[in-house]
Amino acid sequence: MCLETQNQLGGEETSVPQKIWHLKNNELFRKLHPDQLSKLESRCRARVFAARSPVYLPSQTADSVFLLASGMVKVCNLTSDGKQSILAFVEPGELFGELAIFESEQRDEYVEAIEKSTVVMIPASEIQELTATNHDVSIALTKMIGIRRHRVERRLKNLLFLSNRDRLVHLLLDLAEQFGICEPEGIRLRIKLAHQEIANLMGSTRETVTILLGQLKSEGLVEVGRQRITLVHADQLASSVQRKVPSLNT
Repeated sequence: MCLETQNQLGGEETSVPQKIWHLKNNELFRKLHPDQLSKLESRCRARVFAARSPVYLPSQTADSVFLLASGMVKVCNLTSDGKQSILAFVEPGELFGELAIFESEQRDEYVEAIEKSTVVMIPASEIQELTATNHDVSIALTKMIGIRRHRVERRLKNLLFLSNRDRLVHLLLDLAEQFGICEPEGIRLRIKLAHQEIANLMGSTRETVTILLGQLKSEGLVEVGRQRITLVHADQLASSVQRKVPSLNT
């Protein structure tokens, strides 16, 4: 994606003095030689996006890969009836828009900043060169794409075959694995989610999500605050859908 396009979207170009640190913090680039990191850094551009502003939109050319340096963004699709479907949340240190590595056609999805976010843009051609010459980069990229594909496939399977309640429980457990913090009260999700966003994640309605969360709360399984959710009894939630208790990443 060209820098002119980013200017049209409102992203402001900025200097990130620790771009190399951000690159090294991603598994894809962790084992690169310092000279390779320096070369990659010289090809990167960093931009700051305000909350609720688009990082890129559908139909734009996919010629860059993005590394989130700070903030949080969400990857979305629009359904045929114009509703938002959230595919994933991206945290600092993670890549997104990685399909540009394999094709330079137009993007299907769009990405929106949830909060003020700094994004490092990396030309897809640079990643292609690294994967062709560096076995570790190729393996790390394959692993990353595989994990994301597994998450999407599991959510699609849940959408097709499970009840709304079971889909919500699976979603809460998935979010706990990615964003869970172990506290005395249980596993707190450190990501703030409105009921509509949860509905967009599980393919349901805001009203249904509100009712189901109320039921889980009355059963003592979760605590719900202002865009805050704590899994009080994650073991019981997991058992109800034949899953293991979430393994926390934090």
